[in-house]
Amino acid sequence: MTDHFPSFIDRLLAHEGGYSADRTDPGNWTGGAVGVGQLKGTKFGIAANTYPTLDIRNLTRDQAIAIYRRDFWLRAKCDQLPRAVAFQLLDGAVNSGIGQAARWLQRAASVADDGLIGPMTLAAVKRMDPNDLVLRFNAQRLDFMTRLKNWPNHGAGWVRRIAANLNHAATDN
Repeated sequence: MTDHFPSFIDRLLAHEGGYSADRTDPGNWTGGAVGVGQLKGTKFGIAANTYPTLDIRNLTRDQAIAIYRRDFWLRAKCDQLPRAVAFQLLDGAVNSGIGQAARWLQRAASVADDGLIGPMTLAAVKRMDPNDLVLRFNAQRLDFMTRLKNWPNHGAGWVRRIAANLNHAATDN
């Protein structure tokens, strides 16, 4: 199977941007909640809540790319998915965590949503049309996000991100 990660990383990093230390974003805190732990921020989308011991401010682009390949692309098994689905899952995993993104994928594929991408999930994904799966995945994602307490602060940005991803899906198929 072709390694699509190199072609996806630039578009993923375009969503993420540079260093940010938004006090209202729970991901910027080492404790994973606003005001809990240290405010270390986020850079290239690598967040303090997930990497509390990492020097976020001085993280390089190459270090971020290595983290994305190891901890998101490979852990979420994106390398075993159709191209269009792989990017959607990668972006969802980066934005909301692998477990949550896996549950969106599993619900979209109509399998048990345990948050672990295993043989049953992969088989279900292979049986589905990738276009249908991308639409269902993003429907799950949007429904989830509208229920988050920080939706009023970040919802518009999340919707723009998903809209861009749907445009990418049209190219990826």
